[in-house]
Amino acid sequence: MGFSIKIEKQSTKFVKPIVQTPSTLFHYKLGFIDELVPAAYDVAVVLFFSTNTNHNTNLFVQLERSLGKTLTRFNPLAGRYVDNNPSIDCNDYGAEFIRAKVNIKLQDFLVSEGNAKLIDEFIPSKIGSTALQQSDPLLAAQVTTFECGSVAIGVSATHKIVDASTLSTLINEWAVTNREENEIESTGPHFNSSLLFPGRGLSSLPMQPMDNDILSNYTRKKLSFSGSLISDMKAKRDKSTGQWSKVQIVSAIIWKTFIDADFAIHNFHRESTLIQPINLRGKMASLIPKSSCGNLWGLYFTECESTLDTTEKLADRLSDSVKKTVTVFSLGHHNQEEGQAMVLNSFLNMKNIGESTNGVSLTSWCRFPFYEVDFGFGKPIWAAPGTIPINNSVYLMDDAEGNGVEAYVFLELKYVPYFEEALQHVNAFAT
Repeated sequence: MGFSIKIEKQSTKFVKPIVQTPSTLFHYKLGFIDELVPAAYDVAVVLFFSTNTNHNTNLFVQLERSLGKTLTRFNPLAGRYVDNNPSIDCNDYGAEFIRAKVNIKLQDFLVSEGNAKLIDEFIPSKIGSTALQQSDPLLAAQVTTFECGSVAIGVSATHKIVDASTLSTLINEWAVTNREENEIESTGPHFNSSLLFPGRGLSSLPMQPMDNDILSNYTRKKLSFSGSLISDMKAKRDKSTGQWSKVQIVSAIIWKTFIDADFAIHNFHRESTLIQPINLRGKMASLIPKSSCGNLWGLYFTECESTLDTTEKLADRLSDSVKKTVTVFSLGHHNQEEGQAMVLNSFLNMKNIGESTNGVSLTSWCRFPFYEVDFGFGKPIWAAPGTIPINNSVYLMDDAEGNGVEAYVFLELKYVPYFEEALQHVNAFAT
């Protein structure tokens, strides 16, 4: 039997920074990594809180007020994108804020089969569904109450100036402000990607958004890997060669599944490349502070030429690949041309992936503190990423316990049977 929910949006408004942005900060230039990110995509997450807010009449008012305070420290997100001269006008037009309610209890939703496919219902209208317009908000938040009084807070921001680290920093800052009602301080997060990696007038990467007709041919699957079962996998490796991380283990399982499913579909082996981002904060020789905001990441690639590679062999490949990548970036200074070129070339290397290559995009949001967010009614019992519609893409999140991993896989419907069959053969503990 199909599972459905009904979300009723009760009101929509724009929340502006409570302190007007100074004229000296009105024009925010993009860094070259920002330039490369297509304007049609967003980054989003939904946090589910088990609480009872039925008697908290000030819930929405307090969240609106604290968001306005937070935007004073994240003023580009209250502005609007200028396409003909790629930049942000920090005009304080505001972030979209939606009040909503859903006709189900949180616990019933959590235990329902297929709830991962409904995550986007708790996120404001997809910013990335079409090309970003000058009138579109760059940040949107939706606060949805369940019948039991529990709350889901979905936050979506344009990928043009926001990466996962920035999104996590923003939400945690908003939560602290809402919880403590602190006065605005001058210290804290800074949008400085354009200072660290000045713009070069680059065109965005050639990645076209999917319209609704195309999206109807795709689906999203959630796979869960428990901490205990990941520990069992770690035990298979000789400790003298070092340990795999939980991300490397899960990445290897999913990559091997894509490789085997691709072989079953085409009946011959294609080279496969796993494409992964690396967070540049704390990685380069000239330190980039963790509080830095904007797009501050590069790409690295791991290749596999044989279907005979086992999951363990792929985990070794991934371990070696990330070690080499971290070493290379650690030698680069972001304030020198060599370091700048190193980051830029990590993106330009995308063109080296052949059309016949089985490309898989995998992004890990593990260790970003989404489960530490506390608006004053406890920490979330579930955090899930919004969908970024890229074929054969995977997003990894910590589970609520912190030791396991949840993987969200986006792929074509017609390939799902091949993927599921391959997954059963690759590893019996993926569910």
